[in-house]
Amino acid sequence: MRPFESFLAPQFEHYIHYRQNMGYATRTLRSQLMMFDRYLKQSRIEPNQLQPAFFLRLREKLPWEPRSVNRVFSTLRVFFQYLIRQGSCEQNPLQDVPALQEWHYIPFVFSPRQIDQLLSAVCKRIRKDKAGFLKNCGIHLAVLLLARCGLRISEPLRLFCSHYRPGENTLYIEKTKFKKDRLIPIPQSVAMQIDNYLQLRKALLGDDRNPYLLAGINHKGFSTEQVRRAFHHAVKDIGLAGTRKTIANTTFASPTPHSLRHSYAINTLKRIKQQGKSPQNALPVLAAYMGHSEYKHTVVYLKVLDAEHRQGLVNFVTSKGAI
Repeated sequence: MRPFESFLAPQFEHYIHYRQNMGYATRTLRSQLMMFDRYLKQSRIEPNQLQPAFFLRLREKLPWEPRSVNRVFSTLRVFFQYLIRQGSCEQNPLQDVPALQEWHYIPFVFSPRQIDQLLSAVCKRIRKDKAGFLKNCGIHLAVLLLARCGLRISEPLRLFCSHYRPGENTLYIEKTKFKKDRLIPIPQSVAMQIDNYLQLRKALLGDDRNPYLLAGINHKGFSTEQVRRAFHHAVKDIGLAGTRKTIANTTFASPTPHSLRHSYAINTLKRIKQQGKSPQNALPVLAAYMGHSEYKHTVVYLKVLDAEHRQGLVNFVTSKGAI
């Protein structure tokens, strides 16, 4: 792991260790602090130069959209607050630096039909040789769980065999993004796919001691990169590959594996509305199912009604930008 090299290197390491002990994931934190560390070293900045004006200049140089810049500055603001508590800093230099006005962000949304096409495309790429067949079946099952259960990409890959309860058709999702555990029911069709995969695995591997539900090699699971690669190949196969678009102050996301989670939530709320029920009343239940710490995080899915509505927004914003 690359070390920090600026004059704040010891404080960065202590802060990351502190966050780890608090139970937080620190991969993104390290990446953001590493960026700031490199900038400090390249600029040859002294401690007394860490003033608001310095951070305003830094902000102008970052080639990112406002949302990303605000996240980095929020991380740095909390870091300096930590230094104040430790007695290493008297005042937070970011205290009076305002956040940038963020652009509107519209996620990519798959329609139910497009999800079926995507899963079919992943299935068609399953190899026929023994090693490749089992591996590709596992990756297909991972994508299926993203699409049919709204899981985050890391969640199916971290499942152990003991987390699946075939008699109950449930999955136990352990210590995910918000350090929460949850037990979720899964559709009968998904349970059948898992059962078929486990039977295939037993037939091909015999006495398999890999603890992961989706078995990779050397008693490990699959990597997120393997799933992302299969997903993007399938997206291309069904003609939905596209680039991220920013039009005026609105960003339209390109398809990613996380789009399946967005699509699951949006399509679920749409079905509830079509049944004559209130999507608002369903939000707390959907939030618990998806593992959100607060259901306000689930409310964001209400801003896009479905895939057709999203495409309508793209067309509208594009036409307005062309005028």
